[in-house]
Amino acid sequence: MSHNANSLKSIFFALGANAAIAVAKFIAAFYTGSGAMMAEAIHSVADTGNQLLLLLGIRMAKKPPSPDFPLGHGKEVYFWSFIVALMLFSMGGLFSIYEGIHKLHAPEPLNAPFIALTVLLFSMAAEGVSLWGCMREVNKERQGMRIRQWFRETRKSELLVVFGEDSAALLGLSFATLAVVATMVTGNPTYDALGSITIGVLLVVIALFIGIEVKSLLVGQGVDPAVKKEIMDCLCKQPEIDSVLNLLTLQLGEDVMVAVKAKMEPAETCDAFVENINRCESALREQFPQILWLFFEPDNKK
Repeated sequence: MSHNANSLKSIFFALGANAAIAVAKFIAAFYTGSGAMMAEAIHSVADTGNQLLLLLGIRMAKKPPSPDFPLGHGKEVYFWSFIVALMLFSMGGLFSIYEGIHKLHAPEPLNAPFIALTVLLFSMAAEGVSLWGCMREVNKERQGMRIRQWFRETRKSELLVVFGEDSAALLGLSFATLAVVATMVTGNPTYDALGSITIGVLLVVIALFIGIEVKSLLVGQGVDPAVKKEIMDCLCKQPEIDSVLNLLTLQLGEDVMVAVKAKMEPAETCDAFVENINRCESALREQFPQILWLFFEPDNKK
């Protein structure tokens, strides 16, 4: 069930990279007057705040169950991941589009373009390191799946968010570099404004994709199909079980809830029957330690 993907590593990679990049971009935006560069600076500030929110979500998710929250707080990480998607949409995407439209109506010349290019190249290198760190953890989890399939099926919302942010950042930096180069070559600041709008549209699209995937987890998604099949196979191998009638799962952050309805083999006494169920539960927990809540209902249906 666990593929040892460490979301914290990818978050800290992204946090360090975005903080350094944000400072460099603001300095470059101040000296150059580049709208695309300012859009990228705001994007990096939003990303830095996003990493802090993800860390908060992971910490909150570790709170133990309570009478008011009997299944724990595992979904906290989904809530904060959704907030990050909203911030990426608003602070990153919409602001960049606004900045670009503003520059189209009130164009300003690009000053010190080589400073902008230097910062963009530094930013691309830093984001590349961040994405490399993220992909190391993604590859541990996707187990040969294509990136698109992993994006749709992963239950690690925080890793999904970091991957989306880093990918958007590298694409955005590429657009910003093209915009600055085009402005340098032609002397037309319209290209810089168009670069800002393009970056904004990119961020909005990626934020929507992230939000849609996180929404599924927030509403109440089960474990991924491959893991559910492993759980079913484990149950069917138990000699105490005649057949599995129903299997329900619910992903709650790192924890999982499982509900099983099964037809049990006959037992001589009630105590022996209960012991059979306990052995099945122990076997399941041993193979899948993430199962924190396990509800087992015996039935005699055929």
